Amino acid sequence: MSTHTKTDSEVTSLTASSPTRSHGRPVYYVQSPSRDSHDGEKTTNSFHSTPVLSPNGSPGRQSRNSSSTRYSGSFRPGSRKDRQHQRKGEKGFDAIEEEGLYDESGRTGIPRRCYFLALVLWGAARPQKPVITMRSIAFDQFVVNAGADASGVATEMVTLNATVKFNFRNQGTFFGVHVSSTMLDLAYTELSLATGTIKKFYQARKGHRLVSVNVHGVGVPLYGGGVNWSSENGKLTAPVPLNLNFTVKAKAYVLGKLVKPKFYKKVSCAIVYKPTKAVNAPVSLKNSCSVE
Repeated sequence: MSTHTKTDSEVTSLTASSPTRSHGRPVYYVQSPSRDSHDGEKTTNSFHSTPVLSPNGSPGRQSRNSSSTRYSGSFRPGSRKDRQHQRKGEKGFDAIEEEGLYDESGRTGIPRRCYFLALVLWGAARPQKPVITMRSIAFDQFVVNAGADASGVATEMVTLNATVKFNFRNQGTFFGVHVSSTMLDLAYTELSLATGTIKKFYQARKGHRLVSVNVHGVGVPLYGGGVNWSSENGKLTAPVPLNLNFTVKAKAYVLGKLVKPKFYKKVSCAIVYKPTKAVNAPVSLKNSCSVE
């Protein structure tokens, strides 16, 4: 198949013989390049004349239509390049959305300037840990009687009631703390004799309170654990060493739910029960406990 290349004279004659106006508007010809091959020889450039209305004759719509017709590289709707262009746009929006912070539940949409503020507040809040000061323990009842466990095994049984008091102080200068409900355990060596629960509460900034917790155990089998105990008619006649252990858990909401510093205080006390002490008489724990 041979290709006919128009000469300059042919283009001139074509222009001269074509109408110069359409409905009173001048018509111009735009030469658009195309590439043709001739019998396997080197590709040559040829020009095709396409009529286009002048700027005075509605240039917007016809110019866009003609340009989309002339160039095969245009983003035609539904074409592969059009889809690629859309995907690039979506990635751009993703990059903008990633300016927010992330948490376990997903995107929060918080800008980076708030993230910087959160780091500052978190760093300022961490040193302001709550302070636990142990006060006293008072025994209301501590008796040992012969009995049997649920399966019928004969053993000595313990019934114990006591009240533990400690002071909780929030050192936070710009935030309050929420204290979770946690358990206290009063034990003889590894044998738990009585337990109690700290009720959850909220402590305002720079505030403090006295916390009172009741620990009790009814019919706790010893299984020989209290073999060295001395008792008479169910009442102990010699001192008994006990251990009190619990952990105070507190959380603060410094910047809504974005900054949530958590505080843990582990308390361990070595207590000696003295039967000569009057019932409900408080025993000081000031020098008997360690708080970490």
